[in-house]
Amino acid sequence: CALGLATPMSIMVGTGRGAMNGVLIKNAEALETMEKVDTLVIDKTGTLTEGRPKLVTILSAGQFSENDLLRYTASLEQVSEHPLGEAIVSKAREKGLKLSKVKDFNSVTGKGITGTVEGRVLTVGNRNLIEDLGIEIGALSEPADALRRNAETVIFIAADWQITGLMGIADPIKTTTPDAIKALQKENIRVVMLTGDNHTTAEAVARQLNIDDIVADVLPEKKNEVVKDFQKKGHIVAMTGDGINDAPALKKSNIGIAMGITGTDVAKEVSKATLTDDNFATIVNAISEGRNIYNT
Repeated sequence: CALGLATPMSIMVGTGRGAMNGVLIKNAEALETMEKVDTLVIDKTGTLTEGRPKLVTILSAGQFSENDLLRYTASLEQVSEHPLGEAIVSKAREKGLKLSKVKDFNSVTGKGITGTVEGRVLTVGNRNLIEDLGIEIGALSEPADALRRNAETVIFIAADWQITGLMGIADPIKTTTPDAIKALQKENIRVVMLTGDNHTTAEAVARQLNIDDIVADVLPEKKNEVVKDFQKKGHIVAMTGDGINDAPALKKSNIGIAMGITGTDVAKEVSKATLTDDNFATIVNAISEGRNIYNT
């Protein structure tokens, strides 16, 4: 009888306390799972970082001026909904550049976009997309690596199947992230950074946060495979993310944690816990609360 009364009371009080601390927990099972978590897989963009990328570098290969390169690229990106594309369009509008109409737009998941602007066939994307199309990166390879070491995401631009330049986009780390990572590591929770970014860029971000485990160059549909691999090794995995492409991994994990403000509806729907804000440090509260309630 004592257990029958005390257990639901502890869960109810703990769930309420979690909500006050910024964590909405769906059910008692999620609380129990939270206590057992030993691995936290984190999607980088919008979770560890602010999720508001800014275009900081434009490098032309000589065919176009920097402004023309930006205008062509932004014209194509205005059709895309990708955050990196929004950063490019935002910079073009800030400079007052007039954007052109796009024909034959095509999005290649996890790689980039193609389309026709002012009669030119444009390709905008990562190295994988450029190389898949047989376009030589040539002399831009070295400056691209330098930007990645500076934690910038590099996007290549080709016009009519010739490389014409690159852009470097930075997404600042949230101010609360470093202390949150330290707190998780102190609790003996393995922190794994998951990103579609190039490995060099991912390493640069990981160095700033003292994260040892990185899984980079991951296509959106492969994120849940990463979670599965950790589970096969016997780990209890929490996954945190905010985008539509994070949803399969959030659902596959032992406990998915969605970001509250930038999180998409589908990410929140499949997750067992949702943060009421986008402060990564709140995840520390979530895991701590789960352990406190379990102990009670």
